[in-house]
Amino acid sequence: MCVSATVNGSNVDYVLTSTGSQDVGWMAVGWGTGMIGSDVVILWDNSDGSITLSQRHASGHIMPTVISSPTNKATLVQSLSTTSGSKKSYAFSMPASSTSTGKVNLIYAFGTTKPSSSAVDADLEQHAQEGAFTIDLSSTTSTPTAGETPSTPSSTSGSSSGSNSGSSSSSQPLSNFEKMIVAHGILMSIGFLVLLPIGALLARLSRTFTNRWFPFHMSIQWFISGPIIVVGFALATAAVQQRGGGPLDDHMKWGIVIFVLYLLQLGVGAFIHWVKPSAPRRRPPQNYFHAILGLLIIALAYYQVRDGFKEEYPKATGRDEPKGAQIVWYVWVVLIPVLYIGGLVFLPKQYRQEKELRQKSAQ
Repeated sequence: MCVSATVNGSNVDYVLTSTGSQDVGWMAVGWGTGMIGSDVVILWDNSDGSITLSQRHASGHIMPTVISSPTNKATLVQSLSTTSGSKKSYAFSMPASSTSTGKVNLIYAFGTTKPSSSAVDADLEQHAQEGAFTIDLSSTTSTPTAGETPSTPSSTSGSSSGSNSGSSSSSQPLSNFEKMIVAHGILMSIGFLVLLPIGALLARLSRTFTNRWFPFHMSIQWFISGPIIVVGFALATAAVQQRGGGPLDDHMKWGIVIFVLYLLQLGVGAFIHWVKPSAPRRRPPQNYFHAILGLLIIALAYYQVRDGFKEEYPKATGRDEPKGAQIVWYVWVVLIPVLYIGGLVFLPKQYRQEKELRQKSAQ
């Protein structure tokens, strides 16, 4: 979408125009450098040809709420609006006193799903695109379309105007909310996809060669991975609270499940090590459960991390998925299973050693 603004006497006329590359559900512009704390004007057209203008306030990364009595009231400009064709335009006017006549920080958002009604408080589907930019109302520029660069400002007589297609949020500095999400993703990836697999591989590959493998295995799974995973989970919880709460999506629900399974796995491992049968005749079933549960947690973590950087991060921030994350994920999803499966060659030796130890203990 493109945004243009014109200082027209005591008012500023804003025009939001679709580039035609996607279906228009709704378009919005707001004042500030990020969503949190910004006042926004949201517009969409209805089946009867009318246009709804809704002034709202964004208290977090949640659907903005309607401002019942806005200090600076926006008024729809029907003559500058177009609801037919693929390149729709929605225009509105606001008092010039409500904004600077120089450089103004603005945010924008574009949704592809129309609200279900024409009411100003209608529910909105989450935006497909969003970003922030600076518009200069003291100079004149041409209105760019997607992928174009605004022309160099030139002097003009009469009213002044400015326009900008906005920059993708990927080029904007991270907000505190986004920093928490990034830190959460990094810590959970390190904990679940690096440290836990290393601990599992250490147990798989070294237990038939030394009796000292367990302290190292426990240290990695408990004392190194544990704090990292707990902090990563706490960051996710804080991010949800900063967003304003609301219903949990599938990524969040699976995150809770995997975190609980990790805690359960720690408990099972401690039980196996410190509560041993007095005279076992065969390998205890909890040992098999511990191994299978550990592999299940790592497998779920692979899925969860990929869903995080491909789906959840772009949905929550409006940014592109992190560059290179897909490649690293593919390498790791092949490397770790290959190493673990390779370590199964020592399984017969492990069972033989455990059998000899049980026979020795029974004498």
